[in-house]
Amino acid sequence: MSDTAKRLESALADRYRIERELGAGGMATVYLAHDVRHDRNVALKVLRPELAAVIGADRFLKEIKVTANLQHPHILGLIDSGEVDGLLYYVMPNVEGESLRDRLTHEKQLPIDDAVHITREVASALDYAHRHHVIHRDIKPENILLHDGQALVADFGIALAVSAAGGTRMTETGMSLGTPHYMSPEQAMGEREITARSDVYALGAVLYEMLIGEPPFTGPTAQAIVAKVMTETPRPLLPQRHTVPPHVQAAVLTALEKLPADRFGSAAEFAEALGRPRVAPTIPIAAATGRPAAYGIDWRIAAVIAVVALGVGAAATRLSRPGATPGPLGRFAIELEPTTTFAVSWGQGIALSPDGSLLTFVGRGPRGSQIYVRAMADSIARPVRGTEGGDGPFFSPDGRQIGFWLPQRLLRVPVAGGAPMQITDSAGPFGAWTDRGAVVFVDPSQRTLRLVDSLTGPRDVARSEPGGAFLAISPLPGGRAVLAAQFSGGRNRAHIVAVTLADGTTRDIGLPDAVMARYVSEGGGWVVYEQRAGGPIMAAPFDLSRLRVTGDGRRVAPEAWISYRGVAQWDAAGTSIVYMPPSQPQLVLVDRSGRWSALQGEPRLYHHPRFSPDGRRVVLDITDADGRDLWIADAADRRMSRLTLGETANDAYWSPDGRQLAYTALRGGLRAVFARSADGSGAADSIYADEHDHSSGAWTPDGRALILSTSLTAGLWMVPLAGSRRAVQIPGSRASEAFPAISRDGHWLAYVSDESGRQEVYVRPFPGPGGHSQVSVEGGSEPVFTRDGRELMYREDAGSVHRLIAAAIRTAPTFEVTRRTPLFDATNFIGAIDHANYDVSPDGRSFVMVRGPLGSHIELVQNWIAQLRVP
Repeated sequence: MSDTAKRLESALADRYRIERELGAGGMATVYLAHDVRHDRNVALKVLRPELAAVIGADRFLKEIKVTANLQHPHILGLIDSGEVDGLLYYVMPNVEGESLRDRLTHEKQLPIDDAVHITREVASALDYAHRHHVIHRDIKPENILLHDGQALVADFGIALAVSAAGGTRMTETGMSLGTPHYMSPEQAMGEREITARSDVYALGAVLYEMLIGEPPFTGPTAQAIVAKVMTETPRPLLPQRHTVPPHVQAAVLTALEKLPADRFGSAAEFAEALGRPRVAPTIPIAAATGRPAAYGIDWRIAAVIAVVALGVGAAATRLSRPGATPGPLGRFAIELEPTTTFAVSWGQGIALSPDGSLLTFVGRGPRGSQIYVRAMADSIARPVRGTEGGDGPFFSPDGRQIGFWLPQRLLRVPVAGGAPMQITDSAGPFGAWTDRGAVVFVDPSQRTLRLVDSLTGPRDVARSEPGGAFLAISPLPGGRAVLAAQFSGGRNRAHIVAVTLADGTTRDIGLPDAVMARYVSEGGGWVVYEQRAGGPIMAAPFDLSRLRVTGDGRRVAPEAWISYRGVAQWDAAGTSIVYMPPSQPQLVLVDRSGRWSALQGEPRLYHHPRFSPDGRRVVLDITDADGRDLWIADAADRRMSRLTLGETANDAYWSPDGRQLAYTALRGGLRAVFARSADGSGAADSIYADEHDHSSGAWTPDGRALILSTSLTAGLWMVPLAGSRRAVQIPGSRASEAFPAISRDGHWLAYVSDESGRQEVYVRPFPGPGGHSQVSVEGGSEPVFTRDGRELMYREDAGSVHRLIAAAIRTAPTFEVTRRTPLFDATNFIGAIDHANYDVSPDGRSFVMVRGPLGSHIELVQNWIAQLRVP
């Protein structure tokens, strides 16, 4: 449960019990709550803190209470509102059903009778509210709920409250009222006095979309949409859908007139016109031309005014000449729901096209995880066919193709979708397209930077420093060099390097501790970057000829989410930055059906949980402001105690007797393996370290040795805990093996190898010799034996399907898989690179796992460069 939810539950304990978060939008976070006084479920919405700070509690509560008296069968009423612990909230009934946006996502175009019926019910609600002097201001498919065959208008009065209470100070939050696709011209212009006819316009735009499949005006940017709203006439409906009755077309186009005086005088008149065929006038031929329509002022001035009112700048705006004035700064939430949620990603899961007009991201929708694309001006994202299970998307220089990683290959696919074509058959999850058409990428170990183009096959360009890895890659103009994040010390240190592609020369550009950098040419050339420890996204001037930062960094966007792997989830192109806001995972207990409960209520960067042999404790590592250290959680009372401090410790494993822990810690730039008492007493015992950057792995059941892994780069090794402690490679081990797990009897070693072309789980006799048996059949990783030796759990990664599988096994006289039983969808439980990121309880009935954050929106900062012009 988030800190906000806990604060709410504590303050409202006598009235509401928070059940779970339902979603987060641009203005508020929504929780499912139980009204304890009336024994019913409700939707409790909490305004975003920055918005609440601008508005103020008194003004907000005064304005929103106006809507409490709205009682209408098609209005979702206000139950309660208030301010507690600095949080502004309001409560509405919880509606079982879907929104109109949900239905449009499934069907795209609605049957004409259904569309008209929904519109007339919404018009009835609007007319009632208008007669009570309340204007909605934000009619859109997301705010129309469908329940038992009836339409309900949600959030009635919230826009009024925000507008009246916040006034012009709304621009300080970076948020805007209304959605460009549905905003009337006068609302887009920022006029303070908005009438009922503005709601009529928005409802006309919604009906237009229900009938045609898209709003009346679309465009690559919010600015482009606003310009069309101000200057163009909507295309008639009949040429696009001949079954639309002429009177319905006439009613829609009347509702969409530019001048408020030319629209229906009320929502009731709009509803009446939809039901009266005899009132249909002839539509002038000029309406089909899309020519500019006069609105009484120069349309270019109107468009600028509209953008200022919205706080929106063009995503693809270029500063084409020295000293050009940038557009206005704006910050907005790009809602992903109801289409999908931002998925946990191995690589960079979000990218902008070079001109900033397209956004692509790794999402999880109805068919599992895949890559989605969305024009910046559109209201929803769509899945790209052929990218199921894909990750790490990046655009071609012309923005027409998307490259992506599908373990262990790199593919490309047209933005419109189609059959993927292979770029290379061996790659890691980071790639970039240079403007010369070459693709620069990492190998599966991420230790080598490689290049492939149309003339040659893949070739090595540069190798990372010992024990290091390359991550995020950004091309530089001219196609001669790229920027890349170079990590070392088990990803505990990072800096940005420029790599010359012709000879592999690598040079530090002067950004220590940065995890990602993007070069943008606007305003003379800047490097946008974020540091490993988090904090805001920064921009620093960059000299292309010297490949060097030439000045101090300045804040241009809020902090973005950096995963525990050190992967920053943001991108920059032109004058736009998109980012996933920081969100912490949860430590949870999960039963075999997939039902979960929090083992720790506070979201933090949890990683690698492991049950003690008796099942009473869980060891894990947590990354926070103090670094990365080991903690132990009591499985019964949920108490946490810290075991290490300042060791950069991770990946701990219990000894068979539960008295010791083997773990990895940073020493001298490399990850080394240590052991220490599980009760925290005594000093750490150094076990092993070498240039391979080993990670600690499973203890052998006799407690005499440790199995080490190296991220699919140097195979599996065993180091004895007595004597010389000299590590030896396990007989038969290949370089492409990781994820070691030992059976309880010590006779079988489970591991993951990509020898078949993709990662699969195998088992072979331990310590050998003997042949191996394949356990997974549709892609697999993270094997874990149950304590009774009857099952081997693993994560199945079959394209867009990510499930936890229980493989029933027989080990005598030979190893055999007798049955594979899918347990539950594991997409939202975070995996790991070279070891299982979960464990099975000693009784085999539950799992301790790390549940990933489910992002429902991506933040957009437009015209960020405007901040660099301020003295």
